[in-house]
Amino acid sequence: MILKDLGEFNFIERISKGVKLSRQVVKGIGDDAAVLRGTGKKYTLFTSDMLVEDRHFYKRAGGYLIGKKALSSNVSDIAAMGGVPGACVVSLGVPPSLNIRFIDELYRGLRDVARKYKVDLVGGDTVTSKKIIINVALLGEVEKKNLVLRSGASEGDAIFLTGDIGGAQKGKHLNFSPRLEESRFLVKNFRIHSMIDVSDGLLADLGHILKQSKCGAFLYEKNIPVSRHAKDFNSAVRDGEDFELVFTLSARETKRLKKTWPFRVKLSRIGRVCKQRGLFLVRKNGKMEKLIPEGYRHF
Repeated sequence: MILKDLGEFNFIERISKGVKLSRQVVKGIGDDAAVLRGTGKKYTLFTSDMLVEDRHFYKRAGGYLIGKKALSSNVSDIAAMGGVPGACVVSLGVPPSLNIRFIDELYRGLRDVARKYKVDLVGGDTVTSKKIIINVALLGEVEKKNLVLRSGASEGDAIFLTGDIGGAQKGKHLNFSPRLEESRFLVKNFRIHSMIDVSDGLLADLGHILKQSKCGAFLYEKNIPVSRHAKDFNSAVRDGEDFELVFTLSARETKRLKKTWPFRVKLSRIGRVCKQRGLFLVRKNGKMEKLIPEGYRHF
């Protein structure tokens, strides 16, 4: 068997089975960030994302936007856990022939995001490589009472989505705002049962919640906000790199949530959690179909 035959998520499950964790670890492989025992009433969060040229970005996008994305995607992971970011290290693989101005712009993008979200850039590493590779590892923290995992969805929960989906082909994947402020509002004012950021596609990422929560869901096509830049509905729910939040909470809380939502960012109730395993889509014409929770996969 080769890696392509195994698949990305089966590979992750395979390596996680061989990992032995100490008591320091509250949550290891399988969420948007690892959760470690911190001090007092807080947990420490730890996440990492790697970007590779011609896979996550094209060089022609420019160093500034690439640098922004490299850190913003990590901040989005921390937001999905209900936390706030802290300090990061940046490791960079670059061809020796790369123009130094490109690297200056890349770090300008990193610094602008770091300044906006109060992240300290404290180190990293540099190596030579044939293509540009950026890896950011980010620490954060979250109050123990506010921690949100993927595994807490319950039957009857309402499923919500921030913003809209689709449009990565038009550049949204490079120039987006992590929903950090929105996440903090949610965890401070509501009991959020589960949450994830949409990086691999709405269906795939919601599928992670359903698998870990051992339940299913109904989605309503008419309620899913699709970007005007998306090719069509089917690509919008699968393409990924939207970096919006999908979360579940008790259906009883939906009215209060909509009434108190203080942001200009759109908030949509797109479905409900059910006991029956699987992901089901109710089309605009009322017909229902079962979906495979698929999206972007690296292999």
